[in-house]
Order: sequence, then structure tokens, then C-alpha cells
Amino acid sequence: MKKLISAVFATALALGAAQADAKDWKKVRIGVEGAYPPFSSVTADGKLVGFDIDIANALCEQMKVECQLVTQDWDGIIPALLARKYDAIIASMSITEERKKKVDFTNKYYQTPAKFVRKKGSGIEITKEGLKGKTVGVQRATIHDNFVTEVYGDEVEVKRYGSQDEAYLDMGAGRVDLLLADSVALDDGFLKTDSGKDFEFVGPDFTDPQYFGQGAGIAIRKGEDELQQMLNAAIDAIRANGVYKSIQDKYFNFNVYGS
Repeated sequence: MKKLISAVFATALALGAAQADAKDWKKVRIGVEGAYPPFSSVTADGKLVGFDIDIANALCEQMKVECQLVTQDWDGIIPALLARKYDAIIASMSITEERKKKVDFTNKYYQTPAKFVRKKGSGIEITKEGLKGKTVGVQRATIHDNFVTEVYGDEVEVKRYGSQDEAYLDMGAGRVDLLLADSVALDDGFLKTDSGKDFEFVGPDFTDPQYFGQGAGIAIRKGEDELQQMLNAAIDAIRANGVYKSIQDKYFNFNVYGS
């Protein structure tokens, strides 16, 4: 009988501790990059804008929580999450097996392919022979960095940048031969700008899940199951009620969610 009472008491204590640890989500702090147009950028007057920003605000509204956006350089975006600087990351972060060792993810909220960009008239082709001796610019610690390093690292010099904007500047100045990044980011952030008018896409779409994951998801700390469920439910809700489409149509003339 004493053993039974002790077991019941221990169970009650565990349940009480779990309830005490459960977080009442009235406010969600979200890490964003702010340097990856059209997904996120900062206007001249300091306002955060972009697809990721609008999605973050829409999800918070759907969850009926206060939304606090926190800007963070890409290099430190996961460490800052683990250090509890914010509760989630909405920054076009692809869901990959490597990242899942450190953080958990929601379901995807969009998925677009990666592509190379070259200067018009350069004649560069995306083959191992065509890339031999070329310099490829990528944002550091991204899926694009990992892909080009692993697949073409013996043929090319990989030049890594802290932000995509820095890579665009060097491409425009002729300091790299190619860029590899998300096709939508390249199109809106570079090719459609005055600096990118002399450049073009080259080669196929790259979508191999081994390198590019299962789409962009929201990263959270491991064990934050309630927040993960809330975010997944909110993604489903804004997809169903038309809010997602209204945000998508504000930035793109095609479906960015993927199949």
C-alpha cells in the first residue's frame, strides 16, 4: 500500500511540475532577419516589411497572441533562439535534417527552388566542367552554401557572405562569377533591381530534399510542443481562410507554397 501511495504521490508531483512548466502563450517573440527581400527587409524609416513579416503577424493574430519581432543576423539566428532571445524563427529557414538536430520545426509555410544567376553574355553553364575555376557567392551557413560546397566544391571557389545583400553587391561589382540562392529572393532582391539588369538565371531549379529540405518552416526550441501545435494550427487556418493567399498575392504572382 505504501508503494502504491508513493507512486500516486510521485505521479501527482510530476503532473503538477508539468503544469507549472507549461507556458501561457500570450506573447510570442519571433526572430527575423530583416535583410532578405522580398521575404524580410527594413525600410529607410526602420520598419520591418516582407512576406515573412506579414506571415509572422498573421500567425500571431490567428493565435490571438501579441507578436514581438526581433531582428537577428543570419549567422547567429539559431544560437539566439537557443539562448531564448526569442521563441521562434520566421526567416525563410529551410527544414533540413542537420538543423533538426538542434531545433524543431513546424510544417512548411512556403517552398521555392534555388537557382544560379550569371552575368548576361558570360556563357557560364551549370556543369562541373562549366563551373571549373569560377567563384560562386552564397550566404554563409545556408542550404545554398552547403549544396555548392558539397556538390561543386572541387570545381569552384565559394565566397560566403553574412547577408544576401552583400552577395548582390559583389556580383554587381564583378567580384564573383555566379550567385546561388532562393530563386524568388534572387529575382525580387537582385534581378528586378537596377543593379541586376545585366544578370540572368542559368541552369535548372534545385529542389533536392537532401540539400534543400522540405520547404521553409518555423524553427522553435526542442520541447516547445504547445507552441509548435499552435503555429501549425495557425498555418493551416490562414491557408484555409484566405489570409495566406492575400499575403502571397501581395508579393508574388505564383503559388509559393508548393505542392
